[in-house]
Amino acid sequence: MSTVYEFAVKTPNGMEKSLKEYEGKPLLIVNTASKCGLTPQFKGLQEIYDKHQDKGLEVLGFPCDQFNNQEFDNIDETTQFCQRNYGVTFPMFAKIDVNGPNADPLFTYLKSQKRGLLSNRIKWNFTKFLVDRNGKVVERYSPTTDPSTIEADLAKYL
Repeated sequence: MSTVYEFAVKTPNGMEKSLKEYEGKPLLIVNTASKCGLTPQFKGLQEIYDKHQDKGLEVLGFPCDQFNNQEFDNIDETTQFCQRNYGVTFPMFAKIDVNGPNADPLFTYLKSQKRGLLSNRIKWNFTKFLVDRNGKVVERYSPTTDPSTIEADLAKYL
């Protein structure tokens, strides 16, 4: 695989969606969790989405329960929580694993393209990957990186 557009992911209702639908758009791909100390980042992610969606930006959220079980069991609870508490309108997908033998292939690819500080592994919720309009991973941000600080990098790809 040479771009993120070659992957398919699952929607909350279990349907497969090709990322080719986002071809030509910059993407911010994030593993999320609803019951984490970093959960308020949903607000910042939504603000970036609102501000730059008209320039093509898509924020893609992937709920993950691998870090201290900080995600709801039911995906409907997750999506409702995000909408109700943070006004999330960007696409959210089915719950996935981001590390280990059952890691989602998209996240395996993302990690192979941009290593973390000490390893390829994702160390916590809200690790963010910036993808340019050609489907190439151009930046990786730590879980604690505030979404508003990503805007300077994002501007290069809008």
